[in-house]
Amino acid sequence: MKLEGSYTALVTPFDAEGRLDENAYRHLIVRQLKGGTRGLVPCGSTGEAATLTHEEYRRVIEIACEESRGETPVIAGVGANATWKALESAREAESLGADALLVLAPYYNKPTQEGIYLHFRAVARESRLPIVVYNIPSRTGVNISSKTIGRLANDCPNIVAVKEAAGSLDQVSEILTLTPPAFTVLSGDDSLTLPMMAVGAKGVISVVANIAPKETQALCAAYLKGDMKKSKTAHLKLFPLVKSLFIETNPIPVKEALAMIDRMDKGSQEL
Repeated sequence: MKLEGSYTALVTPFDAEGRLDENAYRHLIVRQLKGGTRGLVPCGSTGEAATLTHEEYRRVIEIACEESRGETPVIAGVGANATWKALESAREAESLGADALLVLAPYYNKPTQEGIYLHFRAVARESRLPIVVYNIPSRTGVNISSKTIGRLANDCPNIVAVKEAAGSLDQVSEILTLTPPAFTVLSGDDSLTLPMMAVGAKGVISVVANIAPKETQALCAAYLKGDMKKSKTAHLKLFPLVKSLFIETNPIPVKEALAMIDRMDKGSQEL
């Protein structure tokens, strides 16, 4: 799987009673596909995977696969602080039609680097799908070191990428020196997408793409084509929006922004 460009970390819409709003979710996905997103990423941090019921988890992945129609890859989130549960979720996501897995480091437990390595190796051995390691220490409480990522990339052929959200350009550079040439780094921080690409990342798994899928993909595409001026212009244009989407804990602001867009859309339809 060639991972390049913008992949949307999808929010999970709920209705007023707190149930999965399937119509709103399908509408969001259609908007992403029309905007040119390179992939759909359900059940990540932005998708509030940790709060979903088992049935909601299944449905969110199923709908993403249905709407993508096999034309846009679906990278399903797998997050658990127990390895057995991560294995179970990986098997389930694969059975539902996911094209790849975004696997979170075990959270709360604060495992050692050896424990992290063994966790990811177990998931990789269990699944036939490509695996994107998800490193977000602000959520999990533990950083996956560049050495551990390098070890996983070299030992597990289906560990093909990392969503790097530690906020360190040095770590991105270190990862790229320790992994095979085909291994991909994707930004996990929208404000750092362009800087990370400058040192070798190939794109982003993006929150802001929920709001601006076309613009986020345009930023990545411009850089990959070597158009530095266009990518910088896109970055600076998106930057105020990115900052506003993180004034509170994600996904609170992005969900409110989507609700505002929906209200405006309905208002224009009424006019």
